[in-house]
Amino acid sequence: MILTGPAIAAAVAAGEISIEPFEANRLSPNAYDWRLGETLRICDGDLDAARPTAFTETVIPAAGTVLEPGVLYLGVTYERTGSETYAQMLNGDRTTGSLGIWVHVSAPLGHVGHAIRWTLEIRAAKRVRIYPRMTFGKLVFLATAGERASYQRPGAKYAATEGIDISRLYTEIAGGPR
Repeated sequence: MILTGPAIAAAVAAGEISIEPFEANRLSPNAYDWRLGETLRICDGDLDAARPTAFTETVIPAAGTVLEPGVLYLGVTYERTGSETYAQMLNGDRTTGSLGIWVHVSAPLGHVGHAIRWTLEIRAAKRVRIYPRMTFGKLVFLATAGERASYQRPGAKYAATEGIDISRLYTEIAGGPR
């Protein structure tokens, strides 16, 4: 079950959902409009699942920055979100999609107990200028069924994520980095 905008607002007021910073005018009928943060990591060279990804980090200036097709960018949400009661689902939306921006296609699920600024995978179909703190997608909250298990547990791969994080798949391949 997806929470409605008013239910999200009530859960924020009750402390069941955290959205920092929270702005009530960003609520839609059944989602919260999240924004792009102020930093990008541009993935350099070829990618290898068995090695940490090399990147260049840049701050998005107020005048914006142009995304280039064929480049993988990692970004971060402006908002930090979490809940010990609800799971989260983060997606791009029509406003970014109609600009040819694909965002966060591969990992939209935020587990119960995962309180983070989300790392975003961003690709552009054409050259497109983006700006810090622009609306970039929608976040929905989902009621869970069954016994709850929080993501905040020993061994949770991305539990301590506070900003942009590269893939950690290399830690599972052949016993770790080569």
